[in-house]
Amino acid sequence: MDMTGLSGSVVAIVTPFKEDRGVDFEALERLVDFHLANGTDGILVLGTTGESSTMTDREDYEVATCVVDRVAGRIPVIGGSGSNSTDESLRKSLGLQKLGVDGLLIITPYYNKSNEEGIYHHLNSVLDAVNVPCVLYNIPGRTGCSISEKNLARLSRHPNAWGLKEASGNIAYAATAARYVSEDFHLFSGNDDIVVPLLSLGGSGVISVWANIAPKTVHDMCVRWQGGDVRGALQMQLDNLELIHSLFCEVNPIPVKAALAAMGLITESYRPPLWPMAQTGRERLYEALADRGLISAESE
Repeated sequence: MDMTGLSGSVVAIVTPFKEDRGVDFEALERLVDFHLANGTDGILVLGTTGESSTMTDREDYEVATCVVDRVAGRIPVIGGSGSNSTDESLRKSLGLQKLGVDGLLIITPYYNKSNEEGIYHHLNSVLDAVNVPCVLYNIPGRTGCSISEKNLARLSRHPNAWGLKEASGNIAYAATAARYVSEDFHLFSGNDDIVVPLLSLGGSGVISVWANIAPKTVHDMCVRWQGGDVRGALQMQLDNLELIHSLFCEVNPIPVKAALAAMGLITESYRPPLWPMAQTGRERLYEALADRGLISAESE
C-alpha cells in the first residue's frame, strides 16, 4: 500500500507472547483487527514496543508476515529494521521489504553509537539499498546518540527518506527538525505526551505506544487537530496525560502489555530481561485505565 499520504495515529504494536514466551499469533491477529476497527491509520511492527531485540530473525519475519497478511492492504504497515550493525540493518531491511511491508523504520546505531559521519552512512546505506519509504528514528535515550541537524539536513533530501520519528522529548530539537518538513519528508511524534505540540510544529501524527490501548482516542485527537479543532485536540492530550505517564512509569513495553492484559486482549508475558511491573506502578496504571474507562474499577 502506498504510504505517501499517511498521517494520524500509527500504533507501535506490541508482540503478544504466550505463557511459554512463544509468539501468540492468534492474539496478534486480534490486535490487528482491534486497530482496524478503531481507526488506527498505520501499524509499526518490530519496534521497541514489539520487543524485536529479543526475537529471532524467523520470529521477526513471521510477525511481519502475519500483520501484513491480516491488514491486507487496508492501512500501511511499517517494519522496524534497525540494528547497531549497519550490515544487519541492511539485511533486515531488505528481508522485510521482500515480505511486503509498506515502509521501514531505521534507528541510529545503539551501544557502539558511532560518530556523526558514521551515523549518516549507517542510515544512508539503508536508504540507498531499499525501494520503500523509510522513517528515520531519533531516540537518544535508548541509543545514546542523536541524528544531528547536519545529518538530518542531508538525509531528509534522500528520495527514500519519508520522515522522522522524533522521540527525544526535546521540543527544541523537534523545532529544529521541523525545518526539514516538506511534502516529501514528514515529522511524527515518538512521545505520546507531546503529540499536539509536535503537530503544531508541522507534524503529521504520532507513532504511538498509547494507541495500543486507546486507538480511537489517539486517532480522533489527530483528526481533530487536522480538522482545525486545536482546542479539542489539546484537551484530549491533556485529559489523557496521567494515562500516558502511567504507560511509562516503568520501561516500555512493560506497562502497555500489562494494560492490554488487564483489558483482556493479550496474555501478560514478556521476553527477559523484561519482567512484570512492580505493584506500585501496576496500581497507578490500573487506576489510570479505570479513570479513562478502559477497565472497570472492580478489576483494578
